[in-house]
Amino acid sequence: MNQKAVQDFYPEDFAQCYGCGRLNEFGHQIKTYWDGDETVTKFTPKPYHTALPGYVYGGLLASLIDCHGTGSAALAAFKNENRDVDTLPPFRFVTASLQVDYLKPTPIGVELEIRGRIVELKGRKVVTEISLFANGIETVKGKVIAVQVPEHLIQK
Repeated sequence: MNQKAVQDFYPEDFAQCYGCGRLNEFGHQIKTYWDGDETVTKFTPKPYHTALPGYVYGGLLASLIDCHGTGSAALAAFKNENRDVDTLPPFRFVTASLQVDYLKPTPIGVELEIRGRIVELKGRKVVTEISLFANGIETVKGKVIAVQVPEHLIQK
């Protein structure tokens, strides 16, 4: 697995995201890496992420799909330009559309694995399909349409 997470190189003004911002001490701080042709991140919900006893709150799961999707989009943009994630100018994406399907209840207290596949990269738009697994079982799937933040809005 590539050990450079794209979120580690987001400019400081774009590193505050609740889901993936390395500078948000209260956020999830997920890290998105390449794993072959897929992207991957892992996250272990805390007891306060409970919806019903023993199960994870769906809003948390949606936010994990969301931020892994935008991180995956950034990785795809770097790969498309044959660049490493620590090169300038940075790529930063925001969500234009988020679709989440809950397939099964997601148990709390286990590490979740979130995997992404790049479906389309066209101009400033990247479409990803994201699957969330608990104990090797897909419990949530989603689709994220991400759009690139214009370079003039990103401080270096």
